[in-house]
Amino acid sequence: MSLSHRPGELVGWERFAAPSEFSESPLAQAFRQPVLLGLFLPIQAGGWSASTYPRTTDWRFDYNRDLVLKAEQLGFDLVFALSQWLPKGGYGGVFDGHALDSFMTTAALTAVTQRIVLISTIHVLYGPMHPLHLAKYAATLDHISGGRWGINVVTGHRAVEHEMFGSHRIEHDRRYELAAEFLEVVQRLWADNENWSFKGESPWKLDGAYVTPKPRFGRPVLVNATGSDAGISFAARYSDVVFITSPTGSSFDSAIASLPVHAARVKEAARDVGREVRTLLNPMVISRETEKETWDYHDAIVAHIDRDPEASFNRFDSDAHAWRGRVGRDAPKRRAIGGNIEVIGTPEQVVEQFVQLKRAGIDGLQLSFYDFQPDLEFFGDRILPLMKQAGLRF
Repeated sequence: MSLSHRPGELVGWERFAAPSEFSESPLAQAFRQPVLLGLFLPIQAGGWSASTYPRTTDWRFDYNRDLVLKAEQLGFDLVFALSQWLPKGGYGGVFDGHALDSFMTTAALTAVTQRIVLISTIHVLYGPMHPLHLAKYAATLDHISGGRWGINVVTGHRAVEHEMFGSHRIEHDRRYELAAEFLEVVQRLWADNENWSFKGESPWKLDGAYVTPKPRFGRPVLVNATGSDAGISFAARYSDVVFITSPTGSSFDSAIASLPVHAARVKEAARDVGREVRTLLNPMVISRETEKETWDYHDAIVAHIDRDPEASFNRFDSDAHAWRGRVGRDAPKRRAIGGNIEVIGTPEQVVEQFVQLKRAGIDGLQLSFYDFQPDLEFFGDRILPLMKQAGLRF
């Protein structure tokens, strides 16, 4: 990142203390687990699956609050959800556009939870968001939650979302340059004990700005999802947890072959700048007691695929690198199942696949389900104990 050297401005990249460097922080405690365990909340209509097979999954707050409380009871480490700004009708079909805002939802959850880390997905380049706003909001939520809140930083890969704010999509790599400057400013505001002014090449200016309370563990948790060179470089400098996808698609066999190199690349990029990051993957877990029950469930979901051809997260133009090449012959099935990678099987088979993912360099599992409430219950009753037996969880 190249920034000017005039007084009061940022000079290059500055390393700020991460919450994992404080042994008593919620993030440091979560990092002691052999595998991080997270839940990818369905705060948008349709969850992650373009299927009309009957289910309880619901985008409303009460449903998602209850999922978080259950996940916390089960010992999950973190939760987060997507953020979307879409026109009427959303992505189409079951993805009809009804959705809560991730920032507001997880902010509300700080007051009703005790241990779990809550991550807000925030588009830092949209609309009127200013670094001073976010620095103050974040410091407040850090105070309310006891250091259990963080930001999933996204820059906006869909042109339609930028256009909703009256602008045009910024070129891919330039978005990461701007996001880096945004975070440098926010982190300086969290760290500085005096008023601070800033004037750079970006739209954000400050004159005598100050933020209190200060985050208690250096700064809130930072996450980002990426697969591009620019995104990996950004993650190496700023993120504690990097949300990745399989470069070769969602089938387990193809993913497990490509993930070791991909995960190692992300971690090495961080080590090159003197940091350590954890990798996080989003498996869609489909599991029942027997193989027949499991595949009957899977087949029913696929058989009820939403016939609306627009019922897809690919409906609007995207320049995201991580998802390139993931639509092929099995595209209808992929729309019905969802997730970065499919983990399908009996509880014993699911845990064996989790073991393989850990060996492939995956540090955390951000789980999604088709029917969230009963599937999460089944996970807690049948799969989580086996994860502990396998040494994946304490």
